[in-house]
Amino acid sequence: MKKTIQAMGLGLVMAVVTLPVFAGPKQEASGTGGDVIKIGVFEPMTGANAAGGAMEVEGIRLANELYPTVTVAGKAYKVELVVADNKSDKVEAANAVQRLIDRDKVNLLLGSWGSSLAMAGGEVAKEARVPVIGLSCTNPLVTAGNDFYFRVCFIDPFQGTVMANYAFNDAGARNAVVVREVSNDYSVGLAKFFSDTFKRLTGNDGSILGTVDFNTGDQDFSAQLTTISSLNPDVIFAPGNYTESALIMKQARELGLTIPVLGGDTWETPEFIDVGKERVEGAVFSTFFAAEYAANPVAETFLNEYRSRYNKEPASVTALGYDGYLLALDAITRAGSTEPVKIRDAIAKTSGFVGAAGTVTLDANGDATKSAFIKTVQNGKFVFKTIVNP
Repeated sequence: MKKTIQAMGLGLVMAVVTLPVFAGPKQEASGTGGDVIKIGVFEPMTGANAAGGAMEVEGIRLANELYPTVTVAGKAYKVELVVADNKSDKVEAANAVQRLIDRDKVNLLLGSWGSSLAMAGGEVAKEARVPVIGLSCTNPLVTAGNDFYFRVCFIDPFQGTVMANYAFNDAGARNAVVVREVSNDYSVGLAKFFSDTFKRLTGNDGSILGTVDFNTGDQDFSAQLTTISSLNPDVIFAPGNYTESALIMKQARELGLTIPVLGGDTWETPEFIDVGKERVEGAVFSTFFAAEYAANPVAETFLNEYRSRYNKEPASVTALGYDGYLLALDAITRAGSTEPVKIRDAIAKTSGFVGAAGTVTLDANGDATKSAFIKTVQNGKFVFKTIVNP
């Protein structure tokens, strides 16, 4: 699979540099009085995407607890997090970013789970010239045309290619049906990238037997599953929100459909298994992080601290939340300034930044070149299968 991806011209070389200072022990807050830098966090804390937002905030808060100060031109500043709930809604996402900038006077922003929410907030940040570091928002349109938006995750053209290669090479599929959450930009975009790559791999434009759609919040998928059953595909690719995706797979199994089901990074939430239970056994998806590959001091610190606090394994997006915060501090230090535009310029120059979820080198679009991890649901747990390097 890796060779296939490289042959398609996606090979990029990751920079190798010394590890950042964040691998060390906890810092003590030393900023006093007005010596504060504010990082705004706009995430879905309620609504359909609340579980994803909560996991990202968990990583951000952990990093802030460990590294509560940043030094700017020799002066220590306390870092204050200001979290705003975007309520899993595009309008609320834009409003949340506006409030964080106008009312709370944040120096930069982190967020948001959900590419649609990220894009809505990103337009406001761009207009105000305040930089944003995205964590798991993978749609290419998040950073396209927005010089103030960056991200620490891979993007959907790569993720779609990874899963199409998995379907073709590992699952042995020669045809597929795609299931899209049409109200979700992430789902629609990822479905397209999968379909385009799968057609190239099979050499057959008809290898995508059909595309069936649903809306966020739908509960009954009998009509879509009836269509899928009639098409009898080798595999189903169904990127979408964790709740609806779990219901689709659960209802498919209850109808006797045993077709392999593949998805994207949004599936790695406890709710996916809670909703689907044993019916989501065998689901395969791409994601951002695996503890098995936590091979640097930053990752080791993250895992040790997270496990000691929560007595469980972290989600991939929690690692990305952690990394987004650390990259923000790194950029502030390199900028030598608290001014948003200068911080933006420093973020844009990021190369070889070592985080818990891997090394971040940003390209001209502000996108990170990262490896993808493929996991499956086995015995009610997310289990690592393989890694795919860009």
